[in-house]
Amino acid sequence: MKLGFIGLGAMGKPMAGRLAGAGRELYVYDVQKGALDELETRGAKICRSPEEVGRAADIIFLSLPNSAIVKSVVAGENGVLAGVQEKKCIIDLSSVDPTTTRALAAQAGLKGVEYLDAPVSGGVSGAEAGTLTIMVGGPEAAVNKVMSILEILGKNIRHVGDTGAGDAVKIVNNMLLGANMASLAEAMVLGRKLGLSGEVMHEIIGSGSGKSYVLDAKLEKFIMKGNFTPGFAVDLQYKDLGLAADAAKNEQMPLPMTSQAMQLFEMARARGYGREDMSAVIKIWEELMNVEVRENR
Repeated sequence: MKLGFIGLGAMGKPMAGRLAGAGRELYVYDVQKGALDELETRGAKICRSPEEVGRAADIIFLSLPNSAIVKSVVAGENGVLAGVQEKKCIIDLSSVDPTTTRALAAQAGLKGVEYLDAPVSGGVSGAEAGTLTIMVGGPEAAVNKVMSILEILGKNIRHVGDTGAGDAVKIVNNMLLGANMASLAEAMVLGRKLGLSGEVMHEIIGSGSGKSYVLDAKLEKFIMKGNFTPGFAVDLQYKDLGLAADAAKNEQMPLPMTSQAMQLFEMARARGYGREDMSAVIKIWEELMNVEVRENR
């Protein structure tokens, strides 16, 4: 079975690398030549367009920044749908809105092509290790057919419902992630102003009721070391909060907590931290309060 991969960014490149490392015949495309060169050294075949990937591969993976780019890559000029034939499968690993996914799935269906939304969680380290959580939306029979391939990329793979359900679960998950990160940033800076060290806060909160994923994943490895290399970038987390806000707007549901978290991420983007790890939002509070949450400081 021939595989294709489009989008070799921070998450896409290690995922594509795992497919290549599993001995699969792999066709890749990205707008950045450097990413293509690296995959070529691992045996992947370089394509000149998404259409060419669609023509060559039986299963085509996408890992792209936003809904507009996914739409262009799949259904635009020289897009995947221009190249695919009946009985092939497109699997979108990106985080996009369910409405876009359902529309693209309908277009793919007209050509007899299966379309699954399968956003991932677990960050770059999970992509490298093949331990991602993958939330798959689409027909159960189609999911079962590609399960062995998905297992190369992740350990916790769940079929969560019909087309668009994977994107919906990811939106809810990352809505909580962003709000938790915003809260952690506030709490750690307040603790420093009250004279606490990052080490003490990490030890006590890590065994207390304030413990969270972001505390475990972001405090010691990123914030306390002053290391804001992604990881999961501020820009991407901001995008995901925006997806939650848009979905809630369609349902006429207010999201006051999420809206406040979005503002903090917007401030971080305005300060030029958009490409840094999402934990860089703490620098907004550090700069405002003139403290840093760092080791030995």
